[in-house]
Amino acid sequence: MEPTHLTLSHLSEMYLMYFIVPLWLAAGVADWLCHRRSGIEHTSGPKESAIHLLMLVEMGAPVLAALFLDVNALVLAFMIACFFVHEATALWDVSYATQHRTVTPLEQHIHSFLEMLPLMAVSMIALLHWPQFAALFGAGPEAADFGLRWKESPLPRSYVLWLMAAIVVFELLPYGEEFARTVREKLRPRLSRTA
Repeated sequence: MEPTHLTLSHLSEMYLMYFIVPLWLAAGVADWLCHRRSGIEHTSGPKESAIHLLMLVEMGAPVLAALFLDVNALVLAFMIACFFVHEATALWDVSYATQHRTVTPLEQHIHSFLEMLPLMAVSMIALLHWPQFAALFGAGPEAADFGLRWKESPLPRSYVLWLMAAIVVFELLPYGEEFARTVREKLRPRLSRTA
């Protein structure tokens, strides 16, 4: 028996929610561990760490949009724009980092995950909402919807709470710690001079 469209859509959503998103979070933790191991606080310092926080915001905003807003042409356009801004920032990040510290092959490989997983997520969301994606380019049977609305069928509350907690624990806290550590190290000579 051939699976129905609804079943394929449901499987795609489950794949995105329970495979792509956790893998993306794991890649973020692995990247933070690479920064820590390389002694970022002694090399590229707070500037690189601030770039990492900027990239979290650039990808966090479309994740929040996907979690809470009705996905239409406006939300898809926002996600696509954020993806390209994130890619430009990632290029700036690596360009800056390689001038100040050793970026190991392992870290470079982790970066490839951090670039491709958002692309996979955005492309899957585009497939799940194909009529609105096509409408962005003037194609398909629907008109592009640029309204801003909460989801009519919200994601399961338990999933949203789990994901928000995971983002705090595995992304915001580690990268916040990294930024605090790099700032503290940069201020250390000044503090020792004033003591």
